[in-house]
Amino acid sequence: DVIAGFLYAILILVVFHPVVDLIDNFNLTYKYAPLIIIRTAFEMTAVEKIEEQLASLSIAKRSTLLEEPAYLLDIDISKPAQSESSRFVAVSCSNKSIRVYNKETLSFLREYNNHPGILNGVRFGHTCDSTVFSACSDGTVKCWDIRLSTQKAVQVFHGYPSNILISFDINCSDTILCAGTEKVEKDTFLVFWDARGIANCTSTSKEPLGVYSESHNDDITKICFHPIEPNLVVSGSTDGLVNVFDINKDNEDDALISTCNSDSSVSFIGWSGKDYKQVYCVTHDEGFCWWDIARLDTEDPITLLHVVDVREAVRPENDSLHYLVGGLYHEKADKLFLIGGTSRGNIHLVSCSTDGLSLVGTLCGGHSAPVRSFCWNLTDESLLTGGEDAQLLLWKPGAAERALAKKASMKIASSVQKRVRVHKSSLKSRKR
Repeated sequence: DVIAGFLYAILILVVFHPVVDLIDNFNLTYKYAPLIIIRTAFEMTAVEKIEEQLASLSIAKRSTLLEEPAYLLDIDISKPAQSESSRFVAVSCSNKSIRVYNKETLSFLREYNNHPGILNGVRFGHTCDSTVFSACSDGTVKCWDIRLSTQKAVQVFHGYPSNILISFDINCSDTILCAGTEKVEKDTFLVFWDARGIANCTSTSKEPLGVYSESHNDDITKICFHPIEPNLVVSGSTDGLVNVFDINKDNEDDALISTCNSDSSVSFIGWSGKDYKQVYCVTHDEGFCWWDIARLDTEDPITLLHVVDVREAVRPENDSLHYLVGGLYHEKADKLFLIGGTSRGNIHLVSCSTDGLSLVGTLCGGHSAPVRSFCWNLTDESLLTGGEDAQLLLWKPGAAERALAKKASMKIASSVQKRVRVHKSSLKSRKR
């Protein structure tokens, strides 16, 4: 009996040992599974929190309408000087003027209106927050120092005689200025200038360093330097191409890192992703393309997403998406968003992922006509928007606008101003 019992015990161990291991492994997995689930939920919540914050934007300030209302075509904010926050907002207008406002109060500070041609874009310098630039169809890029009361530009960057400048940007170190031209006969150029010395205004007039002339064959509608790499720049054109250049290279052929085809006329371009190794564009027919430049030397496809018509892909409840204004990359969430709108002035915020697009929320009650420009401020999570109703609005999460002050400041004096309606801020939001 003793021997039989001993053999029976051995049999039990041999037969059921794998089962014991399985149970132990299951217990091990079960023990650590909640940690994995909690971590994933935390990561998802971080992105969703940003989306919720964007969707909760409401009007904090509204600029006073000036005597001569105009479409607000482009917006930029000054870069923080040392530890200070952004102090100024610059807006390029359809009446060929640049207007400068206090960033926090949106009170009007000054206006530059001695432009002989159409303005195309406005940018603050990175190293000096009082210098502001704009390109003009007369073939120049002008720089003003907003600390000075004069209307005269402190520097003028001259293009070649045939150049009609329709886009521009300045790199993150304020050393190189680049502008894109309209096609004249068979010529389309990226024109470059040495921008050093703008803080000290060492000279009042500068000639080009040179041009790139082979990479685009139609109007160059957008220029965007890399946010942290001063030698990288991306350009977009009505020829459908989005080109990435390393301007440290000796010639244009070597400088051209990548050519991406959007299959349509490009209206907006930008950088996104960790270390900004992705580029994206919006097209004039409301398409969207997104590429990963880091994959150039791999076998993986560089196209992350291509949406032919965002209006068809994103359908807000009880509303519609009529157009796209552009995109913004949220560094903290590592998330790309698109901004679109309606003819009535509603603003749609759209989240981008490699799986597609989804509506985050809709900002209502601010504008009464199409939104033409915006600027995102990561420092205080605020959004500035400008539209065809001549209004400049500052949106902040959970802000409350003082309606009495707003009404008192509005003077109805023109056909554009008559279209302006004063509303309470409201929000429409849809869960994905």
